Amino acid sequence: MSPNTADALGDKARYDRATAHLDAPLAVVDLASFDANAADLVRRAQGKPIRVASKSVRCRALLERVLARDGFAGVMSFTLDESLWLARSGLTDILLAYPSADRAGFAALTADPKLAAAVTVMADDLAQLDLIDAARPAGGGEEVRVCLELDTSYRLLGGQVRVGARRSPLRTPAQLAALARSVVRRPGFRLVGLMAYEGHVAGVGDEVDGKPMFSRAVRLMQAAARKELARRRWEAVRAVRAVAPRLEFVNGGGTGSVQHTAAEAAITEIAAGSGLYVPRLFDNFRSFHGRPAALFAQPVVRRPGPGVVTVLGGGYPASGAPGVDRLPVPYLPAGLRYDPQEGAGEVQTPLLGPAADGLLIGDRVWFRHAKAGELCERFAALHLVEGDRVVATVPTYRGEGRTFL
Repeated sequence: MSPNTADALGDKARYDRATAHLDAPLAVVDLASFDANAADLVRRAQGKPIRVASKSVRCRALLERVLARDGFAGVMSFTLDESLWLARSGLTDILLAYPSADRAGFAALTADPKLAAAVTVMADDLAQLDLIDAARPAGGGEEVRVCLELDTSYRLLGGQVRVGARRSPLRTPAQLAALARSVVRRPGFRLVGLMAYEGHVAGVGDEVDGKPMFSRAVRLMQAAARKELARRRWEAVRAVRAVAPRLEFVNGGGTGSVQHTAAEAAITEIAAGSGLYVPRLFDNFRSFHGRPAALFAQPVVRRPGPGVVTVLGGGYPASGAPGVDRLPVPYLPAGLRYDPQEGAGEVQTPLLGPAADGLLIGDRVWFRHAKAGELCERFAALHLVEGDRVVATVPTYRGEGRTFL
């Protein structure tokens, strides 16, 4: 997303004024954009509650802010340690989205009725339940809430081609029902939910600038994948409910597929988080256009020559398959780019382009991260901006001394 000239000039001046009393590097969240993005997620969810993906936020103050809005309910966490920390902080509906091997965490979970009531763990294999049982206190401890995960990947040519993440081994309704029966029969566990995250739809842009043929291919793939998954997900939910009629929730979605997933009758809640910050990987969707809310600033520390400045640090690549799309992008002022021989550096980053000649030593370049919550692993605090003022400074997970992964 490239800002138009007027917006770029206005936003850069506004962020510079708001943070003039602070030294860069620093990170901000524009609250007007954050709230507008939250409202748009609710609109697209069509009345179904949104469970906030904490890995995409990684800041308790902003998790609490969005959970206070109508349309949001519950947190989707990413580690057991994080889940327990959030539960001890007062949150009461936490779905751990990934299986865990945290023995100490399971010992704490099964020993504390408050934690056991607040946290639901993910499972797709009986061995994961064995690990939990091995960590239980003498006497068995508390009942553990369990959610099963359905593999959502799209398979072609008899399974020779796979599109989507390698997550759960449970692909068919029969496989899910078999594990559901094992959970229901097993003492100390209660089956409460089913999750199916379609990352190949929710996290892959379908309108990439300069790539019309690729974008069309993505749209065709996603349309076919949505159709296949909707049928399979419905059958899976029916099979699991036959085993566990009191299933509490069926979770699906992601920022890029909110409206499509919400339209499925089998779904009871949507997962989303990146759409609150709108990092650069979410610029390439036809169905929605969010407002960049999370930015970080690096100070200009050198002017090596005409058309080039050097900023301090900036080498903050995002997770996933390595590539240019995993790098932050210089955003404000518009018109800066990386030196292809250096890229984004550990300690310094040269930036090229006509806009460089308008920058002085000490000026700021504002960047957007490629992914949402990973920005918070680099900064201890987020400065919350309203208009041209910082109205609060809040700690990230890192700022609270919590680095879960």
